[in-house]
Amino acid sequence: MSDDNSAAFDDDGYVPAFSDAPLGAILCSAAAAMSAIGTAAIGALMLLIVADVIGRNFLDAPITGVSEIAARTVVAIVFLQVPAAILQRRLTRADFLVRRLQGVSPAAVSALEAAFCIAGAVVFALILWASWPKLPESWASAEFFGVQGVWTIPTWPFRGITVLGATLAVLAALYRATQEMRSIRSRT
Repeated sequence: MSDDNSAAFDDDGYVPAFSDAPLGAILCSAAAAMSAIGTAAIGALMLLIVADVIGRNFLDAPITGVSEIAARTVVAIVFLQVPAAILQRRLTRADFLVRRLQGVSPAAVSALEAAFCIAGAVVFALILWASWPKLPESWASAEFFGVQGVWTIPTWPFRGITVLGATLAVLAALYRATQEMRSIRSRT
C-alpha cells in the first residue's frame, strides 16, 4: 500500500486502534460487521426478487412471500447499516454547509456534528424504547407475518435486528458526539 493511501485510511476516524480507544474499536468493529451483514442481505434480497420475477413471468410460478420478506428485510437492512453510517459520517446531511463552515471555523463544524449526534442518539433511543417491549412479546407469542397455512415467518428476528441496530446507533452517536467534543477542546 502506498503512503498516500495509508495516510488517507488512518485519517478517516472510523476504526480507532484498540490502544487508542478500546470501546470505540469494539463499537466500530461491531458496526462494520453489522453493515457487512446488511450488504449481504441486500444481495440476497436482489437475488430473491429476480428469482420471483423470473418465476412469475417465465415459469408461471411466483415465489410465495417475497413481498413480505422484502418489506421486513428493507427495514432490517437500514438498522443493520445505520450504526456504521453514523460512525463514518455518512448519514444524509447538507455537506455544502459543512464545507463552508469548515473553512471559517472547524470548531463550529465539530459543535454542529456533536449536536446532530446527540439529536440522533435521542431519536434512536426513542426507537429503542418503543421497540424493546415488542421483542419479547413477539418471541413469547410466536408472532408471525404472512398467511397462516400458506406461508409464515416469525417476526422476532426482525424486531431483534431493530433493537440491536437502534442500540448500536445510540452508542455510535454518543461515541461520535464525544469525539467531536474532544476535537473542539483540542482546537481551543
